[in-house]
Amino acid sequence: MKECHLVSGPPASGKTCYARKLAMQIGGCLIDSDELSERLIRAGLALAGMDPDDRDSPAYKQAYRQVVYETMYDVARSNLATVPVVLAGPFTREGGEAGWLDELGDRLGVKPLAHFIWCDPASRKKRIVDRGEARDRPKLEAWNDYLKLCREDRPVWPHHFVDTSDT
Repeated sequence: MKECHLVSGPPASGKTCYARKLAMQIGGCLIDSDELSERLIRAGLALAGMDPDDRDSPAYKQAYRQVVYETMYDVARSNLATVPVVLAGPFTREGGEAGWLDELGDRLGVKPLAHFIWCDPASRKKRIVDRGEARDRPKLEAWNDYLKLCREDRPVWPHHFVDTSDT
């Protein structure tokens, strides 16, 4: 039987760690938005004369956001025929759309079981500093402005809530 899990949450909340453990537990394929697209996005932004570390501007979102997610769904569909799949990404806008999880399920042929990973902003900032990724530099340089863009609310669709603040 097909099995798909969707792991969402703010950046540095622990999505990738949680998703990796979940994929190992179920013998599944992990499809992480950052791992899937990072090199291509950096190259494309550089070719367009944009900051390769940009992940929050309207130009980035218009050019890449939906393409990254659509690629994740394509790879998930290809793998679901043979193994369970774990999709990991922010899915921030989608978290506010009541019917989105059902629509994704229709596209994939199986309704994903959703997991929302969250931790307090101070813990996320520490994790971002500790991981030392260049793409996080703009977030740290304007942390308070960045926090205003983060969706802190839990998704409106059914999900398993995981608070990683103390881990």
